[in-house]
Amino acid sequence: MLQGMNALFGLLIVVGIIGIVVPFVPGSLLVLGAILGWAVVENTATGWLVAAIALVSIGLATILRLTIPEKRMRASGVPRTSILVGFALGVVGFFVVPVVGLPLGFVLGVYLVERARVGAHAHAWAATVAAIKGIGLSIFIEVAGAMFATGAWVAGALLH
Repeated sequence: MLQGMNALFGLLIVVGIIGIVVPFVPGSLLVLGAILGWAVVENTATGWLVAAIALVSIGLATILRLTIPEKRMRASGVPRTSILVGFALGVVGFFVVPVVGLPLGFVLGVYLVERARVGAHAHAWAATVAAIKGIGLSIFIEVAGAMFATGAWVAGALLH
């Protein structure tokens, strides 16, 4: 039975990692939830150690993915207002255009605000490119945190 549970938790982790790259589920939360669920079922010191590692890994990745890309975008000249409007349009886009609406709305929001703010396409496009790079970096950081947590889970499942 435990092998079947490991397969189920492993499937949830894979869906979570895919959900980070293609935002249709809250990927990191799904990965963390699956690992915490596994730890509850295992109820061993190894299980709880893996859960702690996953919590720290995903928590740290969340903090980094919310701070580092914004600092880089702001250093590229993208004001916080453009980032916030981009984020708001990204949330709207998530519900309007499933799967790709979140990044599409964010990028469109940054471009429109920058175009209205400075009027020049070249500057607005440069800000948009910085936003795209920020999204890529954010996804990379989040996937790295989830993969580290997944590695801890695989090691814990194999050791137990």
